Amino acid sequence: MTTEATPPSTSASPSARQVWTRTRGIALALVVLLAAAVAIATIRSDARHGTLDPRSADRQGSRAVAELLAERGVDTTVVTTLDEARAAADADTTLLVAAPDLLTPGQQRALRTATTGAAGRTVLVAPGSPSVERLAPGVTADPANSLESTLSPDCALPAARRAGTAETGGMRYTTTHLDADECYPSDRLATLLRIPETGGDGTGDTVVIGAPDILFNDRLDEQGNASLALQLLGSRPHLVWYLPTLSDTAAADEDDQRGFFDLLPSGWLWGTLQLFIAAAVAALWRARRLGPLVPEKLPVAIRASETVEGRARLYRKANARDRAATALRSTTRIRLAPLVGVPLTQAHTPEALLPALSAHLHRHGDGQSLHTLLFGPPPGDDAALVSLTDQLDALEREVRRP
Repeated sequence: MTTEATPPSTSASPSARQVWTRTRGIALALVVLLAAAVAIATIRSDARHGTLDPRSADRQGSRAVAELLAERGVDTTVVTTLDEARAAADADTTLLVAAPDLLTPGQQRALRTATTGAAGRTVLVAPGSPSVERLAPGVTADPANSLESTLSPDCALPAARRAGTAETGGMRYTTTHLDADECYPSDRLATLLRIPETGGDGTGDTVVIGAPDILFNDRLDEQGNASLALQLLGSRPHLVWYLPTLSDTAAADEDDQRGFFDLLPSGWLWGTLQLFIAAAVAALWRARRLGPLVPEKLPVAIRASETVEGRARLYRKANARDRAATALRSTTRIRLAPLVGVPLTQAHTPEALLPALSAHLHRHGDGQSLHTLLFGPPPGDDAALVSLTDQLDALEREVRRP
């Protein structure tokens, strides 16, 4: 009794242990980085609040201003919603709006209505156009910013004269208010405006600052920044620091409810259309390069057994028994045709191959069985495919037998 030796596996697929050995270093590095990021975020979570935040000790935070004001008896309250800012507007309060441009037009109009007649002070930090026109009517922002950051007051405002030079250079403004204080000019346009309130008791006012530098922690000790900031924000016993957020939808009217495509400028839409056209043209250009496959020399020699096993694995993974059976039958017919005197051009023609093949066989059966074996339907399962392979091998051995 003889037994066939099992051929060694030629699979190149790595085992689970090999995959883990190769990737464990990368996985460990990712875990260490993630743990470090979580630890750093936890440690600094109580100190980082963002730009122009009076709770933040970062370079562009404003904790230093808040602490100096607290030493002078001015308490600072941080609010993040429009309703809180409107409720805080009164004669004893300075309302600072840190990012006026984040407010929608409806929110800007509502805030202006709340502060008008409240007899308090409103400080707007670097509002652009048209934000400043809604929050401070009669004031217009110039399209060009100041080229210099440090400027001289050149006005009669006592707070500016006492502070001296300060870093207010940024947005520049013009106003139609004849009684407004226009300070720190750059090319004859002011970077700081104080507009007195015309109605009420006349004690309220609006201050427009062209740059936030005088409020930053790392710029507070430069020039007269600290003096100017303390005088502008410390004129009332209470300071409400309004930090607008994109999530605050209070007082937003229907015109402010815009979709995603409404927020995109028209130039981006045209640019996207051009990209699609360019992609379509490139696809048509590349599609013209169709033709027969060109054989290419392999850089390495691959054993035939590996190629056969690899293709067999692909057939099995795709459950392509029909393709496998067709390949086996076609190869067998090509090998049998010269043995029975049939030209290769007629090897796949049953009328030419089967009669010649039957003449060389004496114990294989009738022509119908040969037709089913060499030209029959695909096998229904893997067992039938294996049986077909064995029958084809047996047929070829019998034809080759002298």
